[in-house]
Amino acid sequence: MRTAAVNKTSGNAGTKRRFKLWMMFIVLFMGWAAYTFFGQMQRQEATSIRLATIQDQIAAATKESNALKRQIERLNDQEYIEQLATKEQGMVKEGEQQIFSDK
Repeated sequence: MRTAAVNKTSGNAGTKRRFKLWMMFIVLFMGWAAYTFFGQMQRQEATSIRLATIQDQIAAATKESNALKRQIERLNDQEYIEQLATKEQGMVKEGEQQIFSDK
């Protein structure tokens, strides 16, 4: 009877040891997985911020490009060129006289 009791306790000790090793392995693996997961989340957040910044820059560049295209189209219009010449450059048409106001 005594040998059976001794064998049971030694079997339980081996099982407990294996269980502890498995638990240690699982805890270490979960720690590594959590560390990797949170590191990737931080990198994803930083990348998202950079993406938003670049998208804002693209939107601003597109807006400026469209404004420049509109200005090019307007420069091909004869009436707009005449307006620029008279208002900004102070030019007058032939036969007209420029009037200066004292402001």
